[in-house]
Amino acid sequence: MSSFGSDLTSSSSIDHFDLLPDSLILLIFNRIGDVKALGRCGVVSRRFHELVPQVENVVVRVDCVISDDDASSPVGSSGKARGPILGLFHLVFSGFVRPFQALGQLLGPKRLGSGPITGASGHDDELDQGGITHHSPTQVLKNFSEIRSLRIELPSGELGIEDGVLLKWRADFGSTLDNCVILGASSVISANPTKDSLSLDNNRDELQSHVGVGVGVGVGGGEENGSIPESFYTNGGLKLRVVWTISSLIAASARHYLLQPIISEHKTLDSLVMTDADGQGVLSMNRDQLEELRVKPLSASSASKRTLVPALNMRLWYAPNLELPDGTVLKGATLVAIRPSEQAGAKRQVSEGSWVSSAFEEPFGTAAKMLVKRRTYCLEMNSF
Repeated sequence: MSSFGSDLTSSSSIDHFDLLPDSLILLIFNRIGDVKALGRCGVVSRRFHELVPQVENVVVRVDCVISDDDASSPVGSSGKARGPILGLFHLVFSGFVRPFQALGQLLGPKRLGSGPITGASGHDDELDQGGITHHSPTQVLKNFSEIRSLRIELPSGELGIEDGVLLKWRADFGSTLDNCVILGASSVISANPTKDSLSLDNNRDELQSHVGVGVGVGVGGGEENGSIPESFYTNGGLKLRVVWTISSLIAASARHYLLQPIISEHKTLDSLVMTDADGQGVLSMNRDQLEELRVKPLSASSASKRTLVPALNMRLWYAPNLELPDGTVLKGATLVAIRPSEQAGAKRQVSEGSWVSSAFEEPFGTAAKMLVKRRTYCLEMNSF
């Protein structure tokens, strides 16, 4: 009996978790992904502290966005970002109320009150306001050495649009824009209405001053060769679509510019996605595109902190009313496929329908597939 009791005592003194191999713990950490949770894991033990920087799959959820104008004012709660259209903004990863600074311990001791952050340069990435320490994604990721897949999620989309309006975009970048697909609708009539809404913040005249647009109409084959009604040109329908296109491109190019220091520092990256909680826009870069940016630095716009958008060829599809299989009706449904003019001919071997229709999740992927069967209209846009 005494022998049995001593065995129990000996067994209870063993920490069986310590017997797990590092590879298994890293597998768990990679499933966690969230950088805040990993920061907390990093202060549990010395072993975890050493393993967390080796995580390969990381997700950074940005809690708030601070513009240059807001850098000297208290940080508010999340709310709509003013966006790159109305002012330059910096991505700020929310820290922790002192003295609880788990991520600070993960990243090492930092000096507080170092001044406004500079998202593009990667310097002075820490901001102390109202007792809360904020870190930019660049600073948060600094001590991760093995990242292969990185996902950054903004608290909201940059584009303020009217309630009920649908606007989604997806853009692929290398050192510059590779392609972009935009799906929009003036209103959405859903069989199962949601409470999602977006605020209005439209500066259309300002946006159109950035670019000259030449419009040429070409007819493409398809099952539904419906023509765009004349009213589309006279009632501002085309002008609105141009605004959507420019706004989306500016938002995408601003995100791309801000990612440059992260891409430069993390050579192991194979995949990078920057999206937002609204599901409005997605910027994506694969391994080849990431390497292209490292080898060939981006061209920055002289007017603002964003990547220069090259001259573009655009293909537009339009349907006054588009009914989806689930009963949702898109009013004024519009799909725009964009490629740089110098690449448009070289990449024709890739089926246009495939990369355009696969850009969005359902039910919007179905909407894209339906729209590309309609008449095609060609446009050209100057660099801006």
